[in-house]
Amino acid sequence: MTARLAPVAPASAAAAAPAAGRMCPVDYCYEPSVFDRPPEITAEVLYVVGGLYGNLAALAAVEQLAEGERAPVTIVFNGDFHWFDAEPVWFDAIETGVKRHAATRGNVETEIARSGDIGAGCGCAYPDSVGDAVVARSNEILQDVRAAASGAARMRLAALPMHLVAAVGGLRVGIVHGDAAALAGWRFDAGALDDPANRSWLADIRAQARIDVFASTHTCLAALRDLALPGGTLTVVNNGAAGMPNFSGSQFGLISRLATRPSRHVPVYGTSRDGIHIDALAIHYDAAAFLDRFLARWPAGSAAHASYFRRIIDGPDHAIMAARP
Repeated sequence: MTARLAPVAPASAAAAAPAAGRMCPVDYCYEPSVFDRPPEITAEVLYVVGGLYGNLAALAAVEQLAEGERAPVTIVFNGDFHWFDAEPVWFDAIETGVKRHAATRGNVETEIARSGDIGAGCGCAYPDSVGDAVVARSNEILQDVRAAASGAARMRLAALPMHLVAAVGGLRVGIVHGDAAALAGWRFDAGALDDPANRSWLADIRAQARIDVFASTHTCLAALRDLALPGGTLTVVNNGAAGMPNFSGSQFGLISRLATRPSRHVPVYGTSRDGIHIDALAIHYDAAAFLDRFLARWPAGSAAHASYFRRIIDGPDHAIMAARP
């Protein structure tokens, strides 16, 4: 299941290769049929934690939330748990916390671990709607966080799978970073899920994967959708980011909770199907502590400050109504 971090063949001089940060390396891609397999995880309560982004306060808040459940909780970090932690001690602290749980790698972990430069940059595979300056800053951040990783950490990250399959009650759950076909795929973005042109692809991946619920994160904006398709209902839950605010004017992260019983924690929004509760839970981390640590490493004028400071203090331009089913 773990993809080899192979070099990508260089484009010919005549072909215009995508810029770093916009390309999707070939070793990011997989067939939706890979999910048609026995589950690696069976859980009564499953937390899917995407986009921690090096936020130690959010990591502590997730584990504290799990302690308040009435049944054992399986926590899975589905990529991009590293990002702002571009200092060796900070990076190692995130590694220590994540190693207590199951994890898949995101594009950040994949590019930290990769040996050699294939031109992927941050590996985000950004669409054209994202400006070039944002892409360039993300490439710069990736270089800084890679420099903070030890050789042992890079080997561990390289060995993480790109996806997992879980069983929660009678539902099969595909845990991905991007979408059902690529590690950095964008087709589980809220806009893509609502686009009628995407419906045939969703029907195809539902049939090939034999998955009832996909849990993703990569696009960094939250969404939960129940899609009635010819082969049956497909639910997609994208938690946005556990380690940053997700809605305008907010100060909390989000995780996805899938469970056979209702949550003791009031969800921000949710749905249920076949007796399984699928919710977005708020992660009320210590925002002041996170901001202090962020600013100590990423002051005004730095790449991460330019791209993320405003989101960290005010939230993104995204409303809860746009995320909820």
